[in-house]
Amino acid sequence: MPESRSRKKPAYVPPPEKSSGPKVNPPWFVPVMLGLMILGLAWIVVTYLSSFAYPIPGIRAWNLAIGAVFVIAGFGMTTRWR
Repeated sequence: MPESRSRKKPAYVPPPEKSSGPKVNPPWFVPVMLGLMILGLAWIVVTYLSSFAYPIPGIRAWNLAIGAVFVIAGFGMTTRWR
């Protein structure tokens, strides 16, 4: 019976694990995130209370879109919060 050939390559050795520790956000991250959400909410409230005349006169219902963009940007930042 023939003998099997020996392995020419060395056995697989996984690379060492990096211990970078827990990742944290910069100190400005949470205040900016909350600030965007509160600013968007305030923008929408002012738009409704002023019957679509303010905060930017002349663009009417687009003020709601601007407020929504601020709120969405704040919520988008929550996906990166650690």
